Amino acid sequence: MKKSISTFLKHPTKDSSNRSANPPVTRASTILFNSMQELHQHEKRIKQNKKVSYYSYGRYGSTTTIELENILKKLEEAYHVFLTGTGFGGVALAIMSICRPGDEILVSDNVYGPTKEISEELVCEFNIKAKFYDPDNFSDFKNKITNKTKMILVENPGSNTFEFQDLAKIVQLAKRKKIFTFLDNTWGTPLYLKPLKIGFDMSFTSATKYYSGHSDAMGGSLAVNKKVFKKVMFFYKLSGYRMSADEAYLIIRGLRTLDVRLKQHYENTKVVINFLKKQKKIKEILYPHNPSSKNYKLWKKYYSGANGLFSIVVKSKKKSSVVRFVNSLKLFGIGYSWGGFESLVILQNLRDTTKYTKKRKFFRFAKDEHIVRLHIGLEDPNDLIKDLKSSLKYIR
Repeated sequence: MKKSISTFLKHPTKDSSNRSANPPVTRASTILFNSMQELHQHEKRIKQNKKVSYYSYGRYGSTTTIELENILKKLEEAYHVFLTGTGFGGVALAIMSICRPGDEILVSDNVYGPTKEISEELVCEFNIKAKFYDPDNFSDFKNKITNKTKMILVENPGSNTFEFQDLAKIVQLAKRKKIFTFLDNTWGTPLYLKPLKIGFDMSFTSATKYYSGHSDAMGGSLAVNKKVFKKVMFFYKLSGYRMSADEAYLIIRGLRTLDVRLKQHYENTKVVINFLKKQKKIKEILYPHNPSSKNYKLWKKYYSGANGLFSIVVKSKKKSSVVRFVNSLKLFGIGYSWGGFESLVILQNLRDTTKYTKKRKFFRFAKDEHIVRLHIGLEDPNDLIKDLKSSLKYIR
């Protein structure tokens, strides 16, 4: 029987030996075989990406991580999925698998801070040059491609500022130039956008966010096509970028309700945005909510849904009053990450390089404009509105 993705997520493999509705947590380093011949044959199957229920060594994963890989392969429609111990591990895995000394990497200026950091500060030590392009200017992107460009790294929508790019145009140009492509799809998840179907070589999602959904697990997922599989597998086996069985179990648990949670995050967000867009102290809402905007049209072109993450541009000559607004919120936790059940808030500094953000080269905003990122959780949106309303009064 053909099942929808919603039904599939509720019925992954169960623990038949213990009759549990959930898969077992298998922790292992040594995997035992009946003979040397069996071990060698099994390693050959893994190298060929044949379906297996266990690996030959614990560094590559266990039956629990394989279960998660299989779920995500189906969700991504991928040739293979590599799991990493943190979300950012998946970004590093992609770059280090593809790029070599003398190569150039072309990176969207609006990527996640640590992604910009590894591109700008680490890979240069391996004689790999990073160039950054304006995500709102396709000509800038096109003009920065050279015969040394090995990889294009895109985040869509952009981290903190949520610009949407024309993904098909990027892929078409990259294919003509024979350049590998990577898309950070953490915001959309493969539930709403399947990058490999558009033509990207690699689709990354931070499993720490909506996959987990409970703010208690960390992990990354790098889905790949056949073209890059061997390159990524080579580095993956040597680097030890594996996910633990315990984290994989928690992420499998989260994936069962991914579709239901994302729908509710989106519904709550629409209610909150309807309130925020009437507030004079908020200059702009960085989210695809306005049908006449370029970002809305590009979101509609590629995505089948949205979630609870967006930013607001607050107008204030006193940054301290914006800090007070953030600090006074009662239902919004102050902290990094997002995608869990709770609402979060953070004031982002995009003008300077800090521990967690890199200075933006192309995003332009006035001195009296401040970026506040909000994640709308699963609380009653009317309670969130009351909280926001009582705190907005502090902005001067």
